[in-house]
Amino acid sequence: MKKLSVIIALFIVIVSCKGNENKPADSLATANSISTTNQNNLKRYQVKSGIIKYETKISGKVIASTITGSGTEERYFKNWGALELYEQKSTTKTVTKVMGQVMSETTDDHQMTKLENGFSYLVDFKTKSILKQKDMAMEAIKKLHPDADAEKASKAMFKELGGKLIGKENFKNYTCEIWDLMGVKQWIYKGVMLKSEAKLMGITTITEAIEVNFDSSVSDSKFTLPNFPIKEMESLMGGENMDFDLDDINADLDKISKLSFEEWKKMALADKEDEEMQNMSDEELREMFNMIQKMAKMRKGK
Repeated sequence: MKKLSVIIALFIVIVSCKGNENKPADSLATANSISTTNQNNLKRYQVKSGIIKYETKISGKVIASTITGSGTEERYFKNWGALELYEQKSTTKTVTKVMGQVMSETTDDHQMTKLENGFSYLVDFKTKSILKQKDMAMEAIKKLHPDADAEKASKAMFKELGGKLIGKENFKNYTCEIWDLMGVKQWIYKGVMLKSEAKLMGITTITEAIEVNFDSSVSDSKFTLPNFPIKEMESLMGGENMDFDLDDINADLDKISKLSFEEWKKMALADKEDEEMQNMSDEELREMFNMIQKMAKMRKGK
């Protein structure tokens, strides 16, 4: 999954602005409050409210490792998606065979994210803390397509990055558009993802809605976060694990935009410790190269 994460992270860096002009949240009450001042100005979906439950299956093989897993997700939103909370729980098992030795590792993951009026609250259950920041996806949409609603702007950005509408299909009695980008397909109904299939680096991840309730009443209690302290990220790409800044990345992108595919490929494969990059096919590497080139042009407003 690293390839997709890298692409998304790069895209966020390119289209986002520096800094955060809002004052820090000073209490959990602030995060759990459901203000209605500007919610109707942020129309992320063409459905007013919803309660959706998903199941995820993971399977595949990377080098000498076989990976299997499963997960569940619950998603609640109201006010056309201006207010949303989703919680994911998953278990992944990795079995590796090397020189007759078999090693097994099981990893459990628990995530929760709340979106409210352009801000996101990311719950870290390991450190028992909540990170507040501007919703980077919405910042990108507003920056590149300020006059369009969120759904239309998202489609426009998707196309600019090489995404394609490949058809329509009935899923759970809803007529969905099927969008494809770099091996990831999504079934979208009025802006809401109901199904996704990702086939990357030998790993297949399928997520499907098993219960869908649109335009239903959603209790305010569904948007309550755990009683953890809140920390506000100083910049959109700040944080403990981000030891780079936007100026450095912009300079790197300027350099990459002038490289041929073969020149970039040589540079990308220079890190021998990055096993995922080393095992990418030429086709996957070229897809990533083309994506970066498109993002560099978008950054310059082309």
